Amino acid sequence: MSKSMKFRRLRGRADLRLSASIACAVLAVPSVSLAHHAFAAEYDGDRPLELQGVVQKVRWVNPHSWLYLDVTGPDGQVTTWQLEFGTPNALANAGLGKDDLKAGQRVAIKGFRSKTPGPFGYSSVLTLPDGRSVKTGGAGDAPGATGTAGGGHPVGGNP
Repeated sequence: MSKSMKFRRLRGRADLRLSASIACAVLAVPSVSLAHHAFAAEYDGDRPLELQGVVQKVRWVNPHSWLYLDVTGPDGQVTTWQLEFGTPNALANAGLGKDDLKAGQRVAIKGFRSKTPGPFGYSSVLTLPDGRSVKTGGAGDAPGATGTAGGGHPVGGNP
């Protein structure tokens, strides 16, 4: 076999390996991005909510932080709502730190109900006792993803 034929054969193998590597990389990217859910998979953009209540606890965890909010309904019954926030880093970048949100504080939430029945939701905007409003949602496909939750409807303690 001549040197030029050996070179072409080796080059062909290298091209094949490069093509296979690129194909694997392209196929891997969608699986990683699809592993994280979209807003529409869990929340109903047609069912806005507004809640006022007392912070029971906050979980500053990845990939989503969670606010547990005790909301008193018109009948006096207290319901604990579980509300999804963005990542701790995104919240810090929006101006919300762990010292800003403590158990016992009275806060207001604008967001959207979960598709799952019960007291679950997505928080778009949190209003703190000092009047500051902070964007808390991180989903790019959520209604009002630029920082406003839209015209929600007040909700009592019962979902």
